[in-house]
Amino acid sequence: MVSINILQYGCTANYDNGNILAGLLIENNHSIVNNTEEADVVIVNSCTVKGKTADKIHHKIRELIEEGKKLVVTGCMPAADNKLLKEIAPKAALISTQNITEINNVISKLLEGENLILTNKRKEIKLGLPKLNPDNKIASLQISEGCASHCGFCSTKLAKGNLYSYPKEKIVEEMKKYVEQGYKRINLTSTDNGCYGIDLGYNLVDLLKDVIAIEGDFKLRVGMANPEHVKKYYKELADIYKNEKIMKFIHIPVQAGSDKILEEMNRKYTVEEYKRIVEEFRKQIPGITIATDIIVGYPTEDDSDFVKTVELVKELKFEVINISKFASRPRTKANKLKQLTSEVIKERSVELTKVYLETKENKEIEEELIEIDILE
Repeated sequence: MVSINILQYGCTANYDNGNILAGLLIENNHSIVNNTEEADVVIVNSCTVKGKTADKIHHKIRELIEEGKKLVVTGCMPAADNKLLKEIAPKAALISTQNITEINNVISKLLEGENLILTNKRKEIKLGLPKLNPDNKIASLQISEGCASHCGFCSTKLAKGNLYSYPKEKIVEEMKKYVEQGYKRINLTSTDNGCYGIDLGYNLVDLLKDVIAIEGDFKLRVGMANPEHVKKYYKELADIYKNEKIMKFIHIPVQAGSDKILEEMNRKYTVEEYKRIVEEFRKQIPGITIATDIIVGYPTEDDSDFVKTVELVKELKFEVINISKFASRPRTKANKLKQLTSEVIKERSVELTKVYLETKENKEIEEELIEIDILE
């Protein structure tokens, strides 16, 4: 038996991969420990979306090497940032997100002094596998791997590749198990829920219809969906969102308020198309929480582009905004462009954050006044 610590970074899908790794290891009689000091082997479940997070992970890997730890690096870095990882940690085993079921073999080889490098993009369905869920009320369920987009700033595509949707019948089967086990909330997650099923001849709405038909007391939280795909079926999606089993929360990243920047990011929608999606959801589901992501300081973003983003935030009054300062990622299209200065990016980030907080505060005041008016 080997003591293993798993360091988790990144998105919900990545954390779910980490929980599957733990389940597979426990099934093979290994022990999962809560800190690196007790561990014989440390698994770094990495993320490469943001430069700041990647730097933090690189620093942690160097620390663990200095401590003499045997390392396995999984998550998005082994495929997206392979060359740098091999320089930083030449003795570490590397496993891409499509090879996590090989973990027990990787650990065995590592203990024998061999560091396997498994980064081929094979089709691996992450359903029906052992899993160590840290919460007995909330579970996550992956519905696909990869995506159908080619965004100019994104390194996740390099790691996870093209879309591979899991058959909805298998997802429903897994869902039923969670409901029977007493889970009250189930998160549907993937790289992009918006493109789910297009490689199988159906879409996210078709999956949700089957899922909400499952008997039991549970709530469903639908993860991030790219507007590029949602724009094709948003009215049907908003309609099914009215079902009591679906949480009234949708995460649809706009990324920028300028059509010019969206086109240069290779985002396949316009600002007007995005607005129609938001307006439809708010019309059909009053009080819904709409979350979005915005990248500030894309290399070709000029002052007028940024003003358009500010205007969009003021107009749509998002409940939640994840504001990211642009940081180029290796091997992406945006990495080849001339970058804006860090000062400009920081200034715009501060300004947009201020605008968001002001619109959020004003919206809350408006809602309070509406409520008072109704009561009176």
